[in-house]
Amino acid sequence: MLNSFYTQDTNQALRKLRVQYGVLGIFLVANIFIWTAVVRADRAGVLTVAFLDIGQGDAIYIEAPNGNQMLIDGGPSSGVVLRALGKVMPFYDRSIDLVIATHPDQDHVGGLPAVLGRMNVANIVTTENISDTGAYAAFEEAILSEHARRIRARTGERIILDKGVVLEILFPDRNTRGWETNTGSIVARLSYGDTSFLLTGDSPLAIEKYLVGKKGGALHATVLKLGHHGSRTSSSREFLSAVNPEYAIISAGLNNKYGHPHKEVTDLLDELKIPELSTIDHGTIVFKTDGEDMRVE
Repeated sequence: MLNSFYTQDTNQALRKLRVQYGVLGIFLVANIFIWTAVVRADRAGVLTVAFLDIGQGDAIYIEAPNGNQMLIDGGPSSGVVLRALGKVMPFYDRSIDLVIATHPDQDHVGGLPAVLGRMNVANIVTTENISDTGAYAAFEEAILSEHARRIRARTGERIILDKGVVLEILFPDRNTRGWETNTGSIVARLSYGDTSFLLTGDSPLAIEKYLVGKKGGALHATVLKLGHHGSRTSSSREFLSAVNPEYAIISAGLNNKYGHPHKEVTDLLDELKIPELSTIDHGTIVFKTDGEDMRVE
């Protein structure tokens, strides 16, 4: 009798436990769907551009209103960029539609092998420019392992991320193999409605002058990512005047050995009354825009 009672009681307990776990499972799934719906609702019609805090380097995360994602550069190291992405991407997301490497220097491609190893990446945009560093070799090896489609950047190419969200390549306009790496940087302009972002890699003064001669006032952008982390080798008066941004972004590391941003550049920004935002002071800088209004987070 005791054994019978024990068995019956145990079976009832097990059934109750299974019901509890079943309810818990339904609750968790429901919460995931609800959370996903909230995320989708939050980004409805909104473009997100995040200048990631990855130390001395560049990494820019872009998410279109429809959810298409792009990463421009990956900073100097793997752990840093993955942590930074984890703060701006949904926790369940393990894919990026497009990665752009503006040029092959370590502070721009050092973290990309880890991104390619962790994420499913469909397309990778580069120039023909290469480097003999270990960081660049690791990046090339990661591209081969990922089997992503390789695209060579050229002036005039347009990448449609969503309806009205377009990234246009402004430079290079030719094969840059053998060039000095910064000079061969990809320069691109992201536009959405009345708002735009000019993203310059490490382009030096000579390329800025070339672009002003080719594009003039068409370079205007709401947000300018300053070339070469705010170095004096970029951000000429002529270029800043042509772009005439509402914000200038400096992506650099605290107490970096190069002294970025250089005082000549910050003084010029002050003179031209262009507000600057630095990852040194603000950490990751996130812009959200519906194509008309823009806010900074």
